[in-house]
Amino acid sequence: QVQLVESGGGLVQAGGSLRLSCAASGRIFSINDMGWYRQTPGKQRELVAVITSGGSTNYADSMKGRFTISRDNAKNTVYLQMNSLKPEDTAVYYCNADFGEYSGSYYYSFNSWGQGTQVTVSS
Repeated sequence: QVQLVESGGGLVQAGGSLRLSCAASGRIFSINDMGWYRQTPGKQRELVAVITSGGSTNYADSMKGRFTISRDNAKNTVYLQMNSLKPEDTAVYYCNADFGEYSGSYYYSFNSWGQGTQVTVSS
């Protein structure tokens, strides 16, 4: 059983910054991709950024240049540094990770979500 716990959300004024953290815990053999998604009421959850275990990153176009995703593999933690925040960045931000595990000699992967953290940007 694994768990993803986000922290760092809150209320910030437009133009400000926040740093989100997401720590994975539990029985962990390996973590492949880790990422951040966000969702606003009535809309589908959308990708913010993703980072591979090797450190390669990919961002949604609207976040490029403002958001930076990073990870600390030793701590099983992924971060999202958000700068120049805009009111339209207001959303619940979710952490996501692909885990690898063995069952006997059989390797399989599974995906898990955190509970979400609210980010509110005031104008």
